[in-house]
Amino acid sequence: MDVRILGGLSVRENGVSITPTAAAPRQLLALLTASADQVVPVTVLTEELWPSGAPRGARAELQAHIAELRSLIAAALRGADPAEPATGWAERRTADAILVSQPGGYRLDTGGGAHDVWQFERAAGAGYRAMEAGDLARAALRLGEALALWRGEPYAGVAAGPRLRREIERLETSRLSVLDQWMEAQLGLGRHAELVSELSGLVARYRTNEPLHAHYMVALLRCGQHDEALTAYERLRVALKGESGMEPSARLRRLQRSVLAVRNTTGNEVRQLTVDRLPKPNYFRRAVRVSSQVPDFARPRG
Repeated sequence: MDVRILGGLSVRENGVSITPTAAAPRQLLALLTASADQVVPVTVLTEELWPSGAPRGARAELQAHIAELRSLIAAALRGADPAEPATGWAERRTADAILVSQPGGYRLDTGGGAHDVWQFERAAGAGYRAMEAGDLARAALRLGEALALWRGEPYAGVAAGPRLRREIERLETSRLSVLDQWMEAQLGLGRHAELVSELSGLVARYRTNEPLHAHYMVALLRCGQHDEALTAYERLRVALKGESGMEPSARLRRLQRSVLAVRNTTGNEVRQLTVDRLPKPNYFRRAVRVSSQVPDFARPRG
């Protein structure tokens, strides 16, 4: 089985799509893929399909949706139309053995197939370990591989109930975490000029995301665009104030003061250092040290 949910739901068995077009069975399949190879209780499926309360006959309707999914799986196993009779090897791997009835629920058996969320999590984990080891090139590679698996919004085109919405939020949070670390690795490798345009779009989309704004400010600073970095901070401050009434974190405020210190220091040498000698940013693991003169990260190292 091949499962893809990072940008629309696509499930294939035997190379044939088993993704229904009707909304309810599509939603049901989506929730089963979110817990693939695990039993999903009937109560959870019912809550997803009828969040305001299951109507009379809900159990029969759920069973009808399960039957529809099994029909699509059976057709995929024989590579034929659902109306055609089953023949040959399809009997050895049946629809009932793929969408399994178990006490209290159902389990979607992937048969050891591919799932893009699992691939994303493996690549992300390798990237995080490389970051911890200080191997920025490998971290950038593996985290980039994880991000490349995303084709769009998770479960796009699926009517999401409460359970799926929580899963979508979890996946989006994971993606932003990977994106944050990928940006950090890229900046540590000196690729600030290449990131400015992408970061500009990201901070416009995630108007209150502090890690992305920190990376954007550092990239701008390294490119000598001090005023633009300060403008980015101010936009973040206004967005946070409007959304939650909060100010940027102490670390972002220290970063802003560092940008001011660099901007207010004259001389070609300091301007060059802001481009070439900034260390890799890690503002959300350690504080940025700030002095009343030129900050540490704008001084030559060694």
